[in-house]
Amino acid sequence: MKIKNLKFALKLICMPMLAILLSLSLNSCVEHLNASKTTANSGEEEGELFPSAIDLTGKKIGYCTPSLNAPYYQALLQSIKATTEKNGMIFLSADGQDDITKQISAVEDLITKGVDALLLNPKDPDALVGITKVAKAAGIPVFIIDSSINPSADFVTTIQSNNLANGELAGEWLVKKMGKTPMNIALLSGNAGNPVGRTRKQGLLQGITEEQLRTQGKIDLNVKTQAYTEWSYAGGLKAMEDILVAHPDINVVITESDVCVLGAIKAIAQAGKTDDILIVAGADGQKEAIKYIMDTDFYGCTAMNSPVQIGKNAVKYAVEYMNGKRDFDKKSYTAPLLITKENAAKYYNPNALF
Repeated sequence: MKIKNLKFALKLICMPMLAILLSLSLNSCVEHLNASKTTANSGEEEGELFPSAIDLTGKKIGYCTPSLNAPYYQALLQSIKATTEKNGMIFLSADGQDDITKQISAVEDLITKGVDALLLNPKDPDALVGITKVAKAAGIPVFIIDSSINPSADFVTTIQSNNLANGELAGEWLVKKMGKTPMNIALLSGNAGNPVGRTRKQGLLQGITEEQLRTQGKIDLNVKTQAYTEWSYAGGLKAMEDILVAHPDINVVITESDVCVLGAIKAIAQAGKTDDILIVAGADGQKEAIKYIMDTDFYGCTAMNSPVQIGKNAVKYAVEYMNGKRDFDKKSYTAPLLITKENAAKYYNPNALF
């Protein structure tokens, strides 16, 4: 697991300081850069047209995100917006601002505005159950996207990546890569109790154990510690710093999401362990992670959780519902896909939001 060169390792350590210095001199360019980013990504999020037996003109699609503080959420919103407008409908959005009370109020506002379909990405699987029942009483179908909700909620379907299958693919890859080398594993998770994170973790562990049984006839699963990152760069950095102190023999990091481990890479580099630790992610296919997979040997693989495709699928199902379809499965998945060095260049888009 050799990094390409020493300069790359130094860049990992120095990058945050360089960013600070650059920000001091480039503040005047922020608005220009934001405009450029939107233009650069317009091709990726230009939407998709779906067949409809009814006239969709004037139909309203409402989307409530838990937050817009991450590239994934921004890319998902842009995909839904572009696809909604591509099909001649009106797009209304609301931001929960990473606060469950605010998200409930935001959904209430969309319901009041009379949306024809509500796309909801819940911050909490239980707290938004009640508001789905309010939507149903108002005759508004609810589609849960990206995350999950308590089954007692009133919703048509959940649209997300196949977190279990993606995790299994990543776990299988890890065993094939490590062979019979003993693994001392650190697990970086999002936050406690998150249903999506739990499913990704389940997939990773199942993939590891099933591949070990298939190829070695035994299970050797040594997860030495788990740490929560709150799905953030800073959280991953702090978690990894603590792990490396408490467990200096770690040689594998598995994670529920690219974002959980991107910050951890800085801690690994500062400890001089980029040659000693292999990273495997059960999701998301974030562009920064794909670049690491292309350029280094320490980031082994990730799995695709495309916000663009999930956004398109969500609008597609809303259109189908408006056209009378009712026989939806409760879970609707995008196709599982593992990203490794062999295919990373195919999925890398430096201009993508995510």
